[in-house]
Amino acid sequence: MTEGLLMDSAALALLVGIVASIVGGMLGGIATGGKALGNELAAFMGSFYGVIAGTAGVALGLLLNALVN
Repeated sequence: MTEGLLMDSAALALLVGIVASIVGGMLGGIATGGKALGNELAAFMGSFYGVIAGTAGVALGLLLNALVN
């Protein structure tokens, strides 16, 4: 069995992380700004900013994991 993180595993982890950050951003946007902005706009803004931060976080985590292993 090969050691380290395989490319297909890294791609799957990145895809799952992006989807999770979109969903988390939507829920966080609704929870924090749903009353003031309306749920639809808050969910849209949350998903937009969630995916920006989430993708960077997952990519950094994958990079650190590749360096450690």
